Amino acid sequence: MKISFHPDAREEFFEAIDYYEECQQGLGLEFAKEIYSTIQRIVHFPEAWAKMSKNTRRCLVNRFPYGVIYQIGKDEINIIAIMQLNRKPGYWKRRIK
Repeated sequence: MKISFHPDAREEFFEAIDYYEECQQGLGLEFAKEIYSTIQRIVHFPEAWAKMSKNTRRCLVNRFPYGVIYQIGKDEINIIAIMQLNRKPGYWKRRIK
C-alpha cells in the first residue's frame, strides 16, 4: 500500500525530529523510528484505530506523546498529521478534503 504525507504533516514530522534531537542527541532518530513503526502498523491494520471523523483515524505512537492522523484510500494511506497530543485537538481538520 502506498503512503503519502500531507505537506504540513511532513513538516510536522521533520520539526519534531529536530526538536527531539536538540533535547538529546539520537532522540530525534528514535522518534523517527517510532513514527515509521506506527505507519507500518497502520499499513498492516488500517482500520484498527480510533475514528476521529468519518474517514479519518488516529494511531498513537509508542514512547512519544504523538498520534498519526490518517485517511484510508483505495490503495493509499494518506498521513494528514503527525499530531503532538497536547496541541489543539482539531487543528488538522482543515487539511482533509
